[in-house]
Amino acid sequence: MRLWCRAGLVVWPPCFASGRSAVAAARSRSKASGYWYSFGVYGPLVCLIVVLAGACTSPPNKEMDQAQGAIDAARAAGADRYASTEFAAATTALKSANDAVEQGDYRLALNHAIDSREQAQNAARVAADNRAKLRGDVERSIAEVKALATQVQAWIASPASARTPRTRRVAQQAVTQATGELQKAGSAMQTEDYTGAQKLVTVSKERLQKVLPVAPAATDAQSPRRRK
Repeated sequence: MRLWCRAGLVVWPPCFASGRSAVAAARSRSKASGYWYSFGVYGPLVCLIVVLAGACTSPPNKEMDQAQGAIDAARAAGADRYASTEFAAATTALKSANDAVEQGDYRLALNHAIDSREQAQNAARVAADNRAKLRGDVERSIAEVKALATQVQAWIASPASARTPRTRRVAQQAVTQATGELQKAGSAMQTEDYTGAQKLVTVSKERLQKVLPVAPAATDAQSPRRRK
């Protein structure tokens, strides 16, 4: 290989100089290609880490507001009465979120806020199911009490009741009390106080059931005398 000397400097031949430039350019492209390849593989992960890190640098106010809104909706649906366990879990989770914010643990606060929202939404669903079931139970109980009262009234109106005045008075009192309790139960149903309505009709049902066996027994006791 011949070296050219100019003013005491060694100059590489033009063909060799262009080869060195090509090698340098190839190395540069290789480095750039490796950089973009690495970014293509790890870039999304890096971006996700950056986003998550940024999301935990401030209180999760949006999620906490959503949780509070879900709790308010659940309360309006009667979850505090008909799904008390689920509703309590939602309020407890929101309180834990507030406590975590005060301690500066925004990631934990976010988890509690999301849990509170989900618990509140579940409480609203459970409350709707329980309320519908309880309403159906009360309506069936009211129908049963009315049927029992009708049977007792039929006995009171029969000639057989005249021969047992004491039993007749007890039966009449039971019917009168049942009538008043059914009216109160109806008022409770209008205000969706199904628990209170159920208590009223349960008492009436038990009272009438105690009276009803006495009336046929009194009638049966008098029947042999009529046959004689």
